[in-house]
Amino acid sequence: MKKLLLIIAVAPLLLATQCNEDDNGIACTEEARAGLNITIKDAETNAYLNEGVSVVATDGSYSETLESFDSAEPVFSGAYERQGNYTITVSKTGYVTYISEVISVTSDVCHVIPQQRTILLQPE
Repeated sequence: MKKLLLIIAVAPLLLATQCNEDDNGIACTEEARAGLNITIKDAETNAYLNEGVSVVATDGSYSETLESFDSAEPVFSGAYERQGNYTITVSKTGYVTYISEVISVTSDVCHVIPQQRTILLQPE
């Protein structure tokens, strides 16, 4: 009987940690998702570019420098759990600076919906 009472007392707390109040009963994960995931390559060689690359996302007055954590196949990520309409500016010495069209990051009840793009930088 004590075990049953314990289960009845603890179960609502476990469920509360799985879902937000406004999620209509959908269990959301707790990891933060990047809204923007940008791969940069050389337009002529198709080689990944990482060293010395600056990738900046701008949404109105908000600006964020995206970061890459993998040097083999780098993806510059940012705008974690942040909706917005972003313009991406990519620069690297020896290459023409690239400015993207607007990339819209939206969300569902749990997370942002990640946007992936590959940008080809033109050598100067």
